[in-house]
Amino acid sequence: MPKNGKVVKKELDDEVTESVKDLLSNEDTCDDSFKKSSLIVSDGQDDKDRDAEEASDAEEERPAWNSKLQYILAQVGFSVGLGNVWRFPYLCQKNGGGAYLVPYLILLVVIGIPLFFLELAVGQRIRRGSIGVWNYISPRLGGIGFASCVVCFFVALYYNVIIGWSLFYFSQSFQQPLPWHECPLVKNKTLTYVEPECEKSSATTYYWYRVALNISDSISDSGGLNWKMTLCLLAAWTMVCLAMIKGIQSSGKVMYFSSLFPYVVLICFLVRALLLTGSIDGIRHMFTPSWRSCWSPRCGAEAATQVFFALGLGFGGVIAFSSYNKRDNNCHFDAVLVSLINFFTSVLATLVVFAVLGFKANIMNTKCVALNTKKIVGFLGNEISHDLIPQHINFSHVTPEDYLQITQIIREVKEEDYARLGLDSCNIEDELNKAVQGTGLAFIAFTEAMTHFPASPFWSVMFFLMLVNLGLGSMFGTIEGIITPLVDTFKVRKEILTVGCCLLAFSIGLIFVQRSGNYFVAMFDDYSATLPLLIVVVLENIAVAWVYGIDKFMDDLKDMLGFSPYRFYYYMWKYITPLVLLLLLAASFIQLGMTPPSYSAWIEDLAQEKSQSYPPWGLALCISLVVVAILPVPVVFVLRHFNLLDESAAGGRSAVSYRKGRTAEEEEEAGPGDDDDASLIRGKCPPSEEPSPVPPGKSIYRKQSGAGDADTAPNGRYGIGYLMTTDTTPDTPEPDL
Repeated sequence: MPKNGKVVKKELDDEVTESVKDLLSNEDTCDDSFKKSSLIVSDGQDDKDRDAEEASDAEEERPAWNSKLQYILAQVGFSVGLGNVWRFPYLCQKNGGGAYLVPYLILLVVIGIPLFFLELAVGQRIRRGSIGVWNYISPRLGGIGFASCVVCFFVALYYNVIIGWSLFYFSQSFQQPLPWHECPLVKNKTLTYVEPECEKSSATTYYWYRVALNISDSISDSGGLNWKMTLCLLAAWTMVCLAMIKGIQSSGKVMYFSSLFPYVVLICFLVRALLLTGSIDGIRHMFTPSWRSCWSPRCGAEAATQVFFALGLGFGGVIAFSSYNKRDNNCHFDAVLVSLINFFTSVLATLVVFAVLGFKANIMNTKCVALNTKKIVGFLGNEISHDLIPQHINFSHVTPEDYLQITQIIREVKEEDYARLGLDSCNIEDELNKAVQGTGLAFIAFTEAMTHFPASPFWSVMFFLMLVNLGLGSMFGTIEGIITPLVDTFKVRKEILTVGCCLLAFSIGLIFVQRSGNYFVAMFDDYSATLPLLIVVVLENIAVAWVYGIDKFMDDLKDMLGFSPYRFYYYMWKYITPLVLLLLLAASFIQLGMTPPSYSAWIEDLAQEKSQSYPPWGLALCISLVVVAILPVPVVFVLRHFNLLDESAAGGRSAVSYRKGRTAEEEEEAGPGDDDDASLIRGKCPPSEEPSPVPPGKSIYRKQSGAGDADTAPNGRYGIGYLMTTDTTPDTPEPDL
């Protein structure tokens, strides 16, 4: 008669306990710390149960977010950056106004959300930084993680300079009137006159190039350090270092302010701008669609690039942040939520920008009308007859509509001589069509508009404080994309690595605070991020969909999330998204080949920008930025392919082997024949030691109970490596039940 289940289970537990005692009795003194550990023997269960146990152990050792809100704010702060404020509005203005939103939304669904979901999923599943994640997926493609770290470092170098610029303007905004409100006067012994460089350009343009940057005429003329910007850069790196020194435990708390404050400022600016004259003209200009330019190949390429950079894909920051999540977190919901928040933030920022630019265009148009009206009055009786002027026109107050009517009449009468009069059209649409992006929008156009605001110093303080917070949110994710992979891989103290990284970055960043520093910022922005990040994301997509296997990845997602993701993602990851990315990469190479590298130099005598070619050393630096960023990918591939990469580092501290989809620390003393996973437990013992008679299908988890050193505690405070066995040796005796 068969025994009942309880009796069988009791006998099985007794036998397994006896086997564990045998294993412990055979340890002798080969590993004292091992004796202090507890061994937990569990029945062979499905992957979901095993992952739950692993996650519970990992949570005790790896930092975790205090709340889901803190995590979402961190991802939003990283993805929403300066590009949402000064690049998206420019692209919207350039590519058909409101019609640009259609291809942008399509590409957000096709490449943005799927790739963002992919990075969130691999980070949360493997719970390591970018280096560990891509070594886990495919050791030969492990260079992807190192390439992400290099690109993050390059971007951090110049991105923090922009935060330094914002800090400078913020510090100068506590004045009434604002220092860039008017052109400065130059006094000599006999005369007082307006600064010629300022008179030829504008007050805000002069202040930006001459007072703030004190820019040189070419990239070859360094001009020495700009001490004001050097101090601002030091302040920016100090802020980043203090916020990141404790990892997410410190930066997560800062996110509550740095991620939410920009929305408060944007909403305040929108309400204030809507009350200003001309703001509706700017918003109407934004939403007036031009479908012809919207569907051009250039528009599609620029929309895809903006989607790509808006979500921070390829930097490693998304992976790093998600690696601190619980295994069962619904990362699909997070991907859709953060992507939509990013999109609506871009639309909100565009509304604000166009409302303010509409106000500025109205003011500039009014000045243009007043100036040209004086010209017409001077021509009356000579070049222009009084009979041509309508009787209802009052020259003491000429509206833009009146001016348009006058110029139309004069143009019809004096067809050939009209150009000689030198009368400007003074059309508000012409002002709105002047495309301004990047630093020109933030530090020239927007600052000029704010000089006309009532209580302009208050709005200036709010605006530049918003820019600082937007920049810091992105910097936290960028630095996390460097620190987390290195800490996970090389087991160094996070505090020391963070301080060292910030000091090194500040030292290198001094090239950006020379008088020629603005040209280096443009160079790094053009060549250190765009092409390398495209290559990184293409390789990420291929590594998951074609190397690791899309079917296996979908099963992992089902196991992790508790439900099967939409089949839509299967086809996106396997076919559509790689194809779109490859087309975008090819277009980038073609554009790079067709347009020789150049930069816009500010010429003091002309008081305007002029395009100049890079000197030979500048071209070499541009090429080096791209090559150095991508170099880790082929180097690691070759080293892995020819087995030249020794995975056992000195002391066995940082050697990480990836077997059978598990991550484990491999001790240096492990015998060459211990290829099975059980050798991870027996690694420090003599090879003659007998294995524990654990039945097939059993799993032994080693759970560290005491504080040990790095050699004996691979699951230390810096890493996540799980020390476990998944199979037993072939010669393990099967217990007699």
